Amino acid sequence: MALTLTELEATTKDYFLADNRKAIDIYFNDSFYMDYSMNKKKAILKRYPGGKKIKCHLNYDGQEGGFYDKNSTLSSDDKESVNAAFFSTKHAYGNATIHRNDELENAGAYAEVELVATKLEGAQKTCRKKIAQQIYANNGDGAKEITGIKAMCFGAAATAYGEIAENDLASADGTKPWKAVNTTAAAAISLSAIRTLKSSAKISDGPNGKPNVGLTTEALFNIVSSILQNQQRFTQDSETVKAGFTNLVFEGMIIAADDYCPTGYLYLLNTAYCGWAIHTQGFFARTQWADLLPTGTPAKSLKIFWDGNHICTNRKAHAGQSGLT
Repeated sequence: MALTLTELEATTKDYFLADNRKAIDIYFNDSFYMDYSMNKKKAILKRYPGGKKIKCHLNYDGQEGGFYDKNSTLSSDDKESVNAAFFSTKHAYGNATIHRNDELENAGAYAEVELVATKLEGAQKTCRKKIAQQIYANNGDGAKEITGIKAMCFGAAATAYGEIAENDLASADGTKPWKAVNTTAAAAISLSAIRTLKSSAKISDGPNGKPNVGLTTEALFNIVSSILQNQQRFTQDSETVKAGFTNLVFEGMIIAADDYCPTGYLYLLNTAYCGWAIHTQGFFARTQWADLLPTGTPAKSLKIFWDGNHICTNRKAHAGQSGLT
């Protein structure tokens, strides 16, 4: 006998609560960056309740100040020092549909529960993959997909990122704090190349002054790993290993292989200044099961929704390099 909508709801709740909510890990166990930043919350994770745009405040210039003596007049001017980037909310979903013939073929309590679990896992993986595939994309503000890391680290000076173009912001010293930091010259990956790229995204000598996470392909990761092993300088981040992701630690920075990183690329991110903004009702939120028979389809369906975007509060704190071998 087919499960009723009430029975489907109960089975679905049990699925997500079972084994200490192990099913939740499915959303993150295919991409190192999603697990590190969104699941482990080791990057910005902003939850917002609504609005047409996600507002991210930027600090890019100091206030008035200096040395003075008893004859000096101190300025009380409020220098314009804060601007904001705006990111659109992007929407992803995964679908689970159980057709009546599937239910009939999987009669019996155990078979029905297994069928529901299989469909739910498929919906989770689909939603996860749709997000992971776009993390490294060059989607701009107007695209329906998330605004990816490539858009953050690459792009022409006149191209807007977060609704701000590189040339729109200038510090008092003439530098451009919203400049995309990147290298496109073909090169062989090496420790020297990594150091150079890391230094290009340096914003200070203190804490959170340089990138702390490197993302690359498995092929490039293996080259770096071999170099470090040969020099007996190989260490790993134990928490990342425990999560099932291959990684190494180089001069305090975790470098990991991410299957979704495009060929020849290395991204160095400072996760104090990038991460996610996710709607309070859109963190892999699911609908209730709905009967599709009124629409002419003998089936029941459920959707899993993710609503948010990848965000950045200091663009020059990250760097990307392409053309690496």
